[in-house]
Amino acid sequence: MRNLYTAMTFLVTLGACAADEGRAEYAPVPGKFPLTRWANDVSPENVLPEYPRPMLVRKNWMNLNGLWDYAVVAKDAQPPTSYQGKILVPFPIEAPLSGVGKMIHGFGGRDYRDSRLWYQRSFKTPAAWKNKRVLLHFGAVDWEETVSLNGTEL
Repeated sequence: MRNLYTAMTFLVTLGACAADEGRAEYAPVPGKFPLTRWANDVSPENVLPEYPRPMLVRKNWMNLNGLWDYAVVAKDAQPPTSYQGKILVPFPIEAPLSGVGKMIHGFGGRDYRDSRLWYQRSFKTPAAWKNKRVLLHFGAVDWEETVSLNGTEL
């Protein structure tokens, strides 16, 4: 098993800013291997839209798969104020379907041991969720994650 040293950091903003996914351009990145015939069905609007655990379906839930901002920065750097591009979540940055298709070391001499991969996305929760508990679940974090919500680290 590959040992990853990259900390995954997520900035999530709830509130007045709605996601602007539909306007960003997305395309899979050609890789070493040809994409499968199902890759043509993947888009920011249609990326694993089903509930992730069919045996535990919840009545009220929101899928956050889609386009997020991303930045690869030095491990000890402050949170980014600008991002390097868009990544299609839930695919890892190296995957062709992410739309990035690069290893961490492809970003200005960065390496897994001295880097952080930041994701950022804004979205609105449904009005019916007001004053209710909301579970934020990230199912594919490889090593470490820090989540900030509306500027507050959780």
